[in-house]
Amino acid sequence: MNNLSLLWNAQSIAIIGATERENAMGRAPIEYLQRYGYAGKIYPINPKGSTILGLQAFTSITEVKSEIDLALIMLPAGLVEEALVECGVAKVKVVIVMSSGFAESDADGVLAQARLVDIARNSGMRLVGPNCIGSVGGAKKLVASFSPVFSAPTTNVEAGNVALVSQSGALGYGMYSLGLEQGVPLGVVVTTGNEADVSNLEVANVLADDPSISAILLYAESLTDIEMLHKISTKKPTAILKVGRSAQGAIAAASHTGALATEDRIIDAAIRATGAVRVNDVEQLLDAGLIFASGVKSLGKRVAIITTSGGSGILATDALEANDLELAVLTPESLAELRNIVPPYGNANNPVDVTAAVMSSPDLFEKCLDILVKDKGVDSIIACFAVLVGADVERIAAALGGVSKIRNIPIAVARTGSKNLAPNAHVIFKNLNIPVFPTPDRAVAALRILNDSARTIERISVKTSSELFPTPSSTATEVEMKALWKKVGIPVPLSVVVSEEKEIQAAIKFVGGRAVLKAVVPGLLHKSEAGAVALDINADTAEATFISLSQLSGKGIKNDVLVETFIPKGVEALVGVTSSALGKVLTIGVGGILTEIISDVSIRLLPVDEPTVRKMIAETRLAALFAGARGSAPADVGAFVAAVLRIAEVASAFPESSELDINPLTVLPQGAWVLDTAYSISAEGKGL
Repeated sequence: MNNLSLLWNAQSIAIIGATERENAMGRAPIEYLQRYGYAGKIYPINPKGSTILGLQAFTSITEVKSEIDLALIMLPAGLVEEALVECGVAKVKVVIVMSSGFAESDADGVLAQARLVDIARNSGMRLVGPNCIGSVGGAKKLVASFSPVFSAPTTNVEAGNVALVSQSGALGYGMYSLGLEQGVPLGVVVTTGNEADVSNLEVANVLADDPSISAILLYAESLTDIEMLHKISTKKPTAILKVGRSAQGAIAAASHTGALATEDRIIDAAIRATGAVRVNDVEQLLDAGLIFASGVKSLGKRVAIITTSGGSGILATDALEANDLELAVLTPESLAELRNIVPPYGNANNPVDVTAAVMSSPDLFEKCLDILVKDKGVDSIIACFAVLVGADVERIAAALGGVSKIRNIPIAVARTGSKNLAPNAHVIFKNLNIPVFPTPDRAVAALRILNDSARTIERISVKTSSELFPTPSSTATEVEMKALWKKVGIPVPLSVVVSEEKEIQAAIKFVGGRAVLKAVVPGLLHKSEAGAVALDINADTAEATFISLSQLSGKGIKNDVLVETFIPKGVEALVGVTSSALGKVLTIGVGGILTEIISDVSIRLLPVDEPTVRKMIAETRLAALFAGARGSAPADVGAFVAAVLRIAEVASAFPESSELDINPLTVLPQGAWVLDTAYSISAEGKGL
């Protein structure tokens, strides 16, 4: 057994800083453990000894002669180190440091926290926190927390098959209380605080191996171990609320790619690649827990809607497209049966509107539901009700609860109306394991989460290659980069660098008579915006254009001019590779001068393969452009994919903190060409 499972399964708990004083933090865990019926051993630790809440108190944890699974340290920050050393002597397996005043405070706190980690590791203990609010194991009635949630008379600590792991303590228990109120069967809650030693993902990974847990909910303020998240999501359906979406968290970069590949977009791509589902807020996280708890697996995107309210049915239908789901097309046999049952003022097609007629014909809903369940073109069902009361609740719930006897198909209920109309409804539906949501939109979104959690994720292994790729210099110009691409087999236009006006005519002739001229200015990334590019130049316009571009640097400094073959207009794409804390990141999307304004890109962590690149294309407007927009010829998608894969392979070997920006990579009906490319190293990467 992994020792971290003691956070919810401990047979013995010591509370260091225990007190009987009213409203004191050191009293709360003991009071809660007793209130909710914890059957294990409780050891209060207080320098004065005596008794606390009827239990023998010990002056030091080292006085306890029995084995201690879990210790809670609830002392001022200055006393924590000594207490932790004593926990090591007592051979405590796991310690939760609830005290604040460490890395979240100041530089001294950072050092103090590091000392705690050293003590724990040298003693063979696991350290949770500091600055956290503990854990709960409902099956054991274990409440190792001081959260006021457990002082409320309405709070019930119950066994449940959903686990919540939260970096934030206060928010974690706020979500716990909301979840219980909404019927989410939260059986384990762990808060991890500063995560000096134990991370939320490490806890979640242990929970994913727990047979009593069916799903994992995560609240994360940082995310560094993508492989761990992948392990978790392959074992159990996993939803994660990763906060920090603001632009302030973006990668600071000068290129198009850096501006587009923000930190949050990278995290989004990383989470998607693990198989976990990223949600946007607390509401969605708890709704994920509710739909996961049903234990039913997603069968696909095709949804049937059955409703007693036309308006609710329309809302649900509208929500399908926004959630990448489809309105199921019913078989002719199903439609014929429904037309014989549904009143003429209802609707026998999907969405099936049985109207308020169910009140006078109690079996109408059951008959229609039976038809939808048996239709093999239906992957899931949403049942929408507005103002469901009285005996209707029990009858509807019973009908929905019986569906599993016919077919194991996901069902979500949208029950719009005050809870007071049927106060026991949530209990009835919960006992039948039927997830209920307050609106059609939320029911649809929950089915989308379930569907996303079931998608197949294939991890791409890194290919080992003996090929040595060239590395650009830290000040690499476009000329140097294009030479590099040519060397590794990526098409670039024929080109020559010109330093003197007298050379320009020969250069124009050399590249084919129609040319593009570019000023060679080190560090200039956005050439078009700076007026450093001249298109479709011939012998007649060559000299004047050369003079203008060669003087672009100003201050009397003469710069070289790159002359290259003019490539006809095609589909302009952006390809970039940037560095991040999670690894190298590939960005592709619509290129050209409006790249950042349009901001139409797809992002993946490297490595990638051909199917992945094709999926990335499909996620952007590139798919439509490549197909041939406004009567233009289709572009050579195969050439583009091959170029992207080769660029990604080569750029993977570039130094950390490097940033590659190719814009545009122009795709023609035949072939794809790198027309502009920039490379840079961040100040950190240069050692500045």
